Amino acid sequence: MRFIARYAKEFDDFFEIITCYDNEIKKQQIAKENATIKTLSKKYPAAIWFERKIFDDFGIIIEDSFDKRPLLHHERFPKNIHPLQKKFQDKCLQEDIYRAYKYESIQGDGVFEVAVGPIHAGIIEPGHFQFSQAGEDMLHLEVRHFYKNRGIEKMVEGKTLFEARSIIERISGNESIAYQICWRDIVLQASNTQLPVSLQKRHAFFLELERVIHHLSDLGFIPNDAGFGAALAYCSKLAEDARRKMQEFSGHRFGFGAINFENSFIDTVFTKEWLHNLREDIEKFQEWIIDVPSLWDRLDTTGVLPLKKAIKYSCVGVVARASGVAVDRRINPFYFENGFELVTEVSGDVGARFKVRLSEIKNSITMMKNFLEEDETKCTLDPIKDGEYSSFVESSIGELFMSVDIQEGQITRFFVRDPSFMNWQALHIMMQKDIIADFPLINKSCDLSYAGNDL
Repeated sequence: MRFIARYAKEFDDFFEIITCYDNEIKKQQIAKENATIKTLSKKYPAAIWFERKIFDDFGIIIEDSFDKRPLLHHERFPKNIHPLQKKFQDKCLQEDIYRAYKYESIQGDGVFEVAVGPIHAGIIEPGHFQFSQAGEDMLHLEVRHFYKNRGIEKMVEGKTLFEARSIIERISGNESIAYQICWRDIVLQASNTQLPVSLQKRHAFFLELERVIHHLSDLGFIPNDAGFGAALAYCSKLAEDARRKMQEFSGHRFGFGAINFENSFIDTVFTKEWLHNLREDIEKFQEWIIDVPSLWDRLDTTGVLPLKKAIKYSCVGVVARASGVAVDRRINPFYFENGFELVTEVSGDVGARFKVRLSEIKNSITMMKNFLEEDETKCTLDPIKDGEYSSFVESSIGELFMSVDIQEGQITRFFVRDPSFMNWQALHIMMQKDIIADFPLINKSCDLSYAGNDL
């Protein structure tokens, strides 16, 4: 079974632990007094972050875990405070005494440590990378994030689905459409409503446009981190054009508010012409970039994630598919009928992740043409019913999972597992056998979200 997520809920008399796999959901009730669960991390290494988060959120102890350090609670976070417990209602926290965080490290003659971050020389959110080095060689990397934990899970409690929408769609800017579609699917389930095919196509069009924008940015930045800045100039222009199209179609550059229950007008003739021209531009880019040997000397065999490790760490998205893992939430009749083709590579290196993105952009353009319809269909929703709902969507980074519990019309538990939460945990594997100068290149080839990761 493929591991997807593990999280907790609180009820009046007990905690419930939910473990989600690709073909099964397991629930376990545990008493609140001395609440304890067994770790899954020995079988599923990616479970460790979920379990550390469960302790930080609820105070539930994880037995037999190899890592019991705080995940969300940084050095001055007060002890014995677990914000997702129902009794916690404080609006601010008093800083506690400083408690040093003990990083993993490798000991030995000539081994030293290099700290990168959490503040970076770029417009990105904070994230810390702690290296153990022997000269230029990377021996080990530990990723530490959660510097901008915004408390979103707590923030949406007590809100209706529609009141929470503006928060949910802004969790991660480069996955706004994907988050909205997850939200949409939960609304449809809770209202027992079937979405008309024309609206399914319009929403899928926006999702592929978001993927194209994200992939175009990566196709520029990856070569740029290998010293080939011309690719960044070329792809940045295409990405900006696509971003302006998103604003034209949805009213916002990041597509906020794009996923509605009625279609607005899109000029299909001019949009198909733009897509045709974009396809030609991508073909020219591919012919050019493939024939730069010095670039591929940097991309090939760098940052390798083997197939077995990608499976073991439950990786998703481009990171998984570049290592040969056939995992994609678009594997369904609706997408196949509209031209979807699963793209995989086998080498699992930076070059493979670059090639997957290149092929996926072309496939997205094909699907977007098929999704275009001049249709102004509306969908009427029935009232929202209480219950437990969950949804999946294939964002530009990978599989996004969302779970929402509704009681008396209000959200009582909101949980999201961004694809980055899985893939960040496998990043250290890609660094082995490479030099530290390759770290930015490897990291960018995965292009994971800090915001989606740090709820």
